[in-house]
Amino acid sequence: MTAFQDFPYRAVLWDLDGTLYRQGPLRKRMLWELGKQGLRQSPVATLRMLRWLRAFRTVREELRGLGQAREPLDRIQFELPASRLAVPAEALETLVREWMWTRPLPFLRAALYSDVLPVLEALRAKGIPMGVFSDYPVREKLVALGLDRFFRVQVSAVDPQINAFKPHPRGFLYASEQLGVEPGQVLFVGDRMDVDGEGARAAGQDFRILDRLGKSSHTLRDYGQLARSWNV
Repeated sequence: MTAFQDFPYRAVLWDLDGTLYRQGPLRKRMLWELGKQGLRQSPVATLRMLRWLRAFRTVREELRGLGQAREPLDRIQFELPASRLAVPAEALETLVREWMWTRPLPFLRAALYSDVLPVLEALRAKGIPMGVFSDYPVREKLVALGLDRFFRVQVSAVDPQINAFKPHPRGFLYASEQLGVEPGQVLFVGDRMDVDGEGARAAGQDFRILDRLGKSSHTLRDYGQLARSWNV
């Protein structure tokens, strides 16, 4: 029996963080790394780092309501929390890029969902083009996960062509354009109903949300379920 033999979509668009890999173990590892850093510097400095990172994440969530920004989001995301903290935006950006985007890379592959790779391979064998759309940087994480070869399109919400965080539909629509497929012919796979599900819905895309509890008809208990749904 051929996997995805009755698959009704012409492309699949994926979220990244929390969808292709488990965020829980990664966050625990990074807290451990921060703790080790704290042994080499004062506790006050470590607590300051945590406060800055928390402020960045908080503002990132608030900016979801901004829509498609007039100014570059790649700057707003650092300037706004830095202003609240009364610190230089450049210093905050350096910290975020180091501790949220660069230092986690060596630990990503260990957090990869074990059941996602067979699904990606089956979709590629079927000739289904795939892309990734994330609010965070994409390329380096996909390389670290060993998955970059699967995705023709790799875009982030802060790319100039998008400049809007989920659930604004712009990124979903732009990724569909890059895949060369109408939005209604794309399946989006994510891990947050309020962000990924609502954004895909606004763009006219069908979607599935990874939720091991399987709370609704749009959720996946595991990635094998994604294959089994059209393996009839």
